[in-house]
Amino acid sequence: MNELAWILAGGFAMSAIALVGGLTTLLRPATLERLLLPMVALAAGTLLGGAAFHMIPNAAPGMPGTRAALWALGGFVAFLLLEQLLGWHHAHGDGGDERRPMGWLILVGDGVHNFIGGIGVASVFLVDPRAGMLAWLAAVAHEIPQELGDFGVLVHAGWSKRAALVANLVSALSFPLGAMVAWSAARQFELDVAGLALFAAGNFIYIAASDLVPEIKRDLAPTRAALHLGCLLLGLVLMLAMAKIH
Repeated sequence: MNELAWILAGGFAMSAIALVGGLTTLLRPATLERLLLPMVALAAGTLLGGAAFHMIPNAAPGMPGTRAALWALGGFVAFLLLEQLLGWHHAHGDGGDERRPMGWLILVGDGVHNFIGGIGVASVFLVDPRAGMLAWLAAVAHEIPQELGDFGVLVHAGWSKRAALVANLVSALSFPLGAMVAWSAARQFELDVAGLALFAAGNFIYIAASDLVPEIKRDLAPTRAALHLGCLLLGLVLMLAMAKIH
């Protein structure tokens, strides 16, 4: 299986995850609430671990330290700017006011986010296929709770469950589109995919630090806080173990 086939397969598999929102219809709201924040904590750990143990070590050695840092910081700042421009925050909390933007804005933001994510993960894969697969797994850990949350927001905004699922799927197709753009640009224009991999690492760090960690900090009950910290550490340990195996 060549690299283009891997990139396309991973891209469309990531898009299919948009359908996970339909699982919310099978769970009681209280059950979903108990599961969601531990999943968010695990996603935060895998995103941080994917960036720290795989993406940065694989991409940074081939360039000066300052340049590598600028690429990563650029990815961090770009996602901050993206969220400010769209007026939308990737929240996974308890359904507070910040989770009630217009449905179309959710979809536009998701589409742009997925497009950049597709570019980033494909770029990591082009630098190192094994690291690319791990970056994909880290992205999946983030996408599942995000899609669950987005589905709930769309339904809350008045969309039917079927319309919300279809719209989420269409928006998620921007991920394989971004992956194809990265692959084509790297082949035709000798794009600096190592730089894009570091840019994606900055994206991952931003999502974890700005969007996910604040959500798990909201629950101050000692047992729940310990569970969330444990899930975050588990995500880090899994990514570190994979790096050692690699």
